[in-house]
Amino acid sequence: MNGILRKFDLPAHVEQTLRQCRQIRTPRTKEELYQLCFGPNNSDRFDVIYYVNGKPVKEADVVRCKNGAVVNYPEDYMRRRDPDCMRIGDDLPTDKPRFSDIYGEPFAGIKQETMDWLADQDLLVLPFLSGGKNYGYGSLLICPMNAAFFAKALTDIQGFLNIDEMEGFRPRAIIYVAPPFRHTHFNGKQVVVHERSAELHEVFAYNLYPGPSAKKGVYSVLLDIGEQEGWVTAHASSVRVVTPYENETVIMHEGASGGGKSEMLEEIHRVDGKRVLLGTHLETGEKYYVSMQDTCSLQPVTDDMALCPLSLQNSSGKLVCTDAEEGWFLRMDNMVSYGCDQTYERICIHPKEPLIFFSMEGAPNSTCLIWEHAMDSNGKLCPNPRAIVPRDSVPNIVREPVEVDVRSFGVRMPPSTRKNPTYGIMGLLHIVPPALGWLWRLVAPRGHKNPSIADGNSAAMCSEGVGSYWPFATGCKVTQANLLLKQIMNAPQTRFVLIPNQHIGAYEVGFAPEWIAREFLARHGGAKLKPRHLTPARCSLFGYALSELVIDGQSIRQTFLRPETQSRLGTDGYDQGAKILNDFFQKELRQYLTDELDPLGRAIIECCLQNGALEDYCKLTPMDL
Repeated sequence: MNGILRKFDLPAHVEQTLRQCRQIRTPRTKEELYQLCFGPNNSDRFDVIYYVNGKPVKEADVVRCKNGAVVNYPEDYMRRRDPDCMRIGDDLPTDKPRFSDIYGEPFAGIKQETMDWLADQDLLVLPFLSGGKNYGYGSLLICPMNAAFFAKALTDIQGFLNIDEMEGFRPRAIIYVAPPFRHTHFNGKQVVVHERSAELHEVFAYNLYPGPSAKKGVYSVLLDIGEQEGWVTAHASSVRVVTPYENETVIMHEGASGGGKSEMLEEIHRVDGKRVLLGTHLETGEKYYVSMQDTCSLQPVTDDMALCPLSLQNSSGKLVCTDAEEGWFLRMDNMVSYGCDQTYERICIHPKEPLIFFSMEGAPNSTCLIWEHAMDSNGKLCPNPRAIVPRDSVPNIVREPVEVDVRSFGVRMPPSTRKNPTYGIMGLLHIVPPALGWLWRLVAPRGHKNPSIADGNSAAMCSEGVGSYWPFATGCKVTQANLLLKQIMNAPQTRFVLIPNQHIGAYEVGFAPEWIAREFLARHGGAKLKPRHLTPARCSLFGYALSELVIDGQSIRQTFLRPETQSRLGTDGYDQGAKILNDFFQKELRQYLTDELDPLGRAIIECCLQNGALEDYCKLTPMDL
């Protein structure tokens, strides 16, 4: 134990806990860590159990399959992230719920109980880098040994470090895992407590679903560090799109959970090898197809977290980003049968190394198939099955930082008709000035039937806030809003677009608009369009709509580009939806009007509150068409 501890430069309270614990293990290889996932007897099926008030409670089970470990949680609730799980345990500035305000006592007492509990366990102690191996920050995971699958998941996402290759490792962040506290202190709820200082960000994870801690907890660390240093980690996928004529366009796609980030990296889904189903009319059943032959090739850059530190920015006038992760925590709910995505099927069925799967069917020594999802207790398929895919396994992966040509923002849209008007009135592709790009990121509508989080079936419109990463940020909204605006204004050559998914008015479209828009943008060198191709959208929040969109010689119907032209929606239904959207934006934006807000930001928000026209936004942040 002393030999291991000599490798680290740890705070006193951490070193004391580790010296008191029963056993420390720090695996030297990924394979050693993987074998620990199956318990002390290296079984094909291992139950992760903790004792709560003297009674055993099963938190998860782990099954050994040929292609990796399949993890399932007995409770439906634990199979997706609870959006209300973050608590702040320190006294630094924050707009998030403080632990003391929610539970009526300082966090210090529970923190000490947590350290005491860890001191009575067999522990895994694993170093990793928050933010990836090239630009990441030294971090440490401390978790019970029987939760090795959690450690494997975290290191698969953030990267595995061998303790033998380091000396004097001083963590900038530490994640502690104490699952039984969910029952003993928090009434069964997922709770993740953040305690920040200038030198150390501590994350206390009181659950075993990696979403709020191993995944988004690390994101919180990066946002906290960025807030101190003056930069932002974007909540975005990024892809370099290469046309058949070898022209390259980098698109960064942002949005709330379920907003289509992973889908932006997927090949176009075809129904018969050639045609793309763009939309199905919900009332008539009419299907609209687009035939596509030679499509662009894709070179993925990031899946969910795009690191944009100041050290990467250059004189190009474009935002520069790189991946903050070594592995991608991919949602597989759209994999419903063999053949949906041959790339990820090949990676997951025949991986180079064992993977970790969540909420999928797994039988010992069988092959886990990513389209066979676990059932929830209601008899329906779990909407949030996941697999952690090493980014180096993804074909044509881009390893170096890239300059972003287009920042797109995706929103899950509900169906909208004259009889039942909703905010689902966004056209297939909209070009917006930076001011509107900023506003959409401040509001970041979570959208229709989000599958990634515990309240994802709600049809009500709600906001994920600043940059769509606000659920993971620990500081103040206005601070993040200013950082995001500064990032946008410092990259005037990066253009902004909006893309809907799920529905366009009365049409069900899934993620087809993303794939069509991606092809169109790449073939036009980003969003460089002639003014005659653009027309101000009827709702000014959408910027410009396209007056025409031609792909492979086929003109996309106006009903997809300008939904007010749909007979079942019309201008009256559209305008009612626009009012819903405008009212929602104005309600959400008023909170930013504080003395700390950047003057330009104040002018943009006041423009929205005064129902400003598109030309007003363009005057505030001009765009070169």
